[in-house]
Amino acid sequence: TTHIADINFSFNQYLIAADEPLLFHTGGRQLFPLVKDAVAKVLPPETIQWISFGHVESDECGSMNEWLAVSPGATVGASATACMVSLNDLCDRTPMAFDNAGESYDLGGHMMRWFDTPHVPHGWEAGVLYDATTKTLFCGDLFTQVGDYAATSSADIIEPASQAEDMYHAWALAPDSGTRVRALAELDIANLALMHGPVFTGNAKEALVGLADDIERRISVVG
Repeated sequence: TTHIADINFSFNQYLIAADEPLLFHTGGRQLFPLVKDAVAKVLPPETIQWISFGHVESDECGSMNEWLAVSPGATVGASATACMVSLNDLCDRTPMAFDNAGESYDLGGHMMRWFDTPHVPHGWEAGVLYDATTKTLFCGDLFTQVGDYAATSSADIIEPASQAEDMYHAWALAPDSGTRVRALAELDIANLALMHGPVFTGNAKEALVGLADDIERRISVVG
């Protein structure tokens, strides 16, 4: 976790130390030295094989090319839409479009699946990554909250996310936004790995359904 005190906001990067290590969220370009040093405490940065993120935004993928330079065997993996509209041009090496809700990717000790979540919460290229081995959903900007926080928590993440949305109005609300979040709740999830929040170890299904309820409440007000 990197906490920026000036804006009272935190950014998470996740390292999956599989046979083919995967970094989920790179951090912005200015954070690259910090993130690289943190990765180096676990494994040599040059051994990273996969770089992924929820959507194309500086805090999630701003230093992807710095990582590609350091890790000669690494490939950027994201949604087909992200590759088509942005990454085929932005990446220094050709990215890989993950199959939506289909193929499982074996990293060697971790089986991963990708799920497209267009406009949930922001752009149409958004998605989430699911580690079926540890039952962890890498959520991107779902459940965003402000401030600093413990690395893991079972405390409520719905109300902090609702408060953050009241502040930022970041959701690209659409009629099916709640339905897309409810679909994620059907996965067997033990941990919700948030981009801007702790790793949630409580009832993931209940949290996702609660988030969907809040989304649908907001849609009904707009409608």
